[in-house]
Amino acid sequence: MSKTVTLPDLARGLLSQATETPRMARGMLRLAANRPWRRQSIGRIVEQHAKRRGDQPAVLTRESAWTYAELNAHANRVAHALAAAGIASGDVVALGMGNRPETLAAVVGVVKLGAVAALLPSSQRGTTLAHSLNVANARLLICEPDMAEAVDAALAEPDAAALVRWQWGAAPRAGWKDATARFEQAAASNPGTTSAVRLEQPCYYIFTSGTTGLPKASVMTHYRFCAAMAGLGDTVLRLDPGEALYCPLPLYHNNALTVSWGAVLASGAALALVPKFSASQFWDDIQRFRAVAFCYIGELCRYLLNQPAHKHERTHDLRVVVGNGLRPELWDAFKHRFGIPRIAEFYGASEGNLAFINAFNQDKTAGYCPMPYAVVAYDADAAQPIRDAKGRLSKVPTGEPGLLIAEVTNTARFDGYTDEEASEKKLLRDCFTDGDCWFNSGDLVREQGWKHIQFVDRLGDTFRWKGENVSTTEVEAALTACAGIEEAVVYGVEIPGRDGRAGMAALTLEPGADFDPGALAEQLQTSLPPYAVPVFLRLRTAQEATATFKYRKTELKAQGFDPKASGEPLWWRTPSGAYRKLGPATYTKFMQQEQPL
Repeated sequence: MSKTVTLPDLARGLLSQATETPRMARGMLRLAANRPWRRQSIGRIVEQHAKRRGDQPAVLTRESAWTYAELNAHANRVAHALAAAGIASGDVVALGMGNRPETLAAVVGVVKLGAVAALLPSSQRGTTLAHSLNVANARLLICEPDMAEAVDAALAEPDAAALVRWQWGAAPRAGWKDATARFEQAAASNPGTTSAVRLEQPCYYIFTSGTTGLPKASVMTHYRFCAAMAGLGDTVLRLDPGEALYCPLPLYHNNALTVSWGAVLASGAALALVPKFSASQFWDDIQRFRAVAFCYIGELCRYLLNQPAHKHERTHDLRVVVGNGLRPELWDAFKHRFGIPRIAEFYGASEGNLAFINAFNQDKTAGYCPMPYAVVAYDADAAQPIRDAKGRLSKVPTGEPGLLIAEVTNTARFDGYTDEEASEKKLLRDCFTDGDCWFNSGDLVREQGWKHIQFVDRLGDTFRWKGENVSTTEVEAALTACAGIEEAVVYGVEIPGRDGRAGMAALTLEPGADFDPGALAEQLQTSLPPYAVPVFLRLRTAQEATATFKYRKTELKAQGFDPKASGEPLWWRTPSGAYRKLGPATYTKFMQQEQPL
């Protein structure tokens, strides 16, 4: 699925958008004018829209519509209520609220004070939730009722009483204050603090999904938000006031809060929100909101492709979609089945300092980036780049997978996490010259030419087997192309006495499908190199994933190929290449290094 981007490709892509060239140029100029020291912020942008187009829609739901004037007024009440409670510039306010206009109003209200909003994932509970609140170092917490109950359970220790707790939307629990009443009683006028906020200041924290450990809070600044607003919104999506972008993703995710909302604020368009993604209601929502764009995560696209035909899947007003993780093998089917004119795939990390965006309308690419970056040789076992005898890194040829790193400069700043030690671990120093500093993305990509890349895998997911690096995403793609397989999660497991990690795949079958190990083995032998064909298979009724569709692999790796630990049917690949059921006796032979492969 590798692709090279050529000059003729770029010319055709630009020609297809020729009428939009002036708007693209304005976006690029706006991006170039983005400077960390300027006095500009999300709060100020919302105030400007409320003044210029106050009666235009800002946030849409299935039940309501808020104008920019209403959004700004709600945000002002939040800001004044928080200021009365002692919240000031630099303080952190944690938010445990769902996909609703009030959540955006709370974010805007917090940042109008120069404070920071910490977006808590609604799925967090227990130790994870307590950890997130701890790393956010919040002074005050605003929660919906169900989240408030989880907070009380997570923060049962006596020292947690220092956190001021406000409950929104219902009569407050014991020990909680009434947020709704405070907001209703507060003034709706613009606070004087907004004009003092600078782009370099933090605006909110986005928590990592915690698929491989406890979450970290990545720092988003107004500078990075406005860069996304100009780069994605102005230059690529190019929405108009009154148009709607549909966002079925949770607001605590960067694809929703930064990408989707940023694109909307770039022009004063509307953000259409739903409580959560529903494949069965998706096209009805697109029709209801008359959306011209939507934001995706790769697995969302696959879920839509797996749905039966819908009467609205081609009778829509969509002209562009934006997101990341759309696999190359799904790209054409997704684009053509649903009649999507333009796919603005992008690449970016919550804590990273660069982004790629498919601005030139190319297929099967994460896009272009003008910032300094490099794709370097890596060690899959150590999960680190390879250094030569002089301690330097080396770039890989175009088309070869390598580790993506980005130079840290004054204009490509690294904001990192709230945890300084965790932030430092993401930095590489003295890579090409003494004293240089580069951000380690942890992602494997392919250089496609003309400063375009294609995502390959997470370095931590890639493993080494039989002296070769195995990309889990490429093996997953090969598996889901096989008849009857709906989902595949691939990871590496250790076998005693063997170097590296053997490939293992957790599979879920399509409804009504039977597992045919012979046909699967035959197809994998033709679609994958021998070292990449999974050694072990695990059949599951359903996969476990985060709220943003990332598969949870930590427990799967820990259980490995132990039949007792998994409690699910296991298969192993014999030396002949056939798959056979794996029971306790064969497992014991593996552990005693008596079973050949």
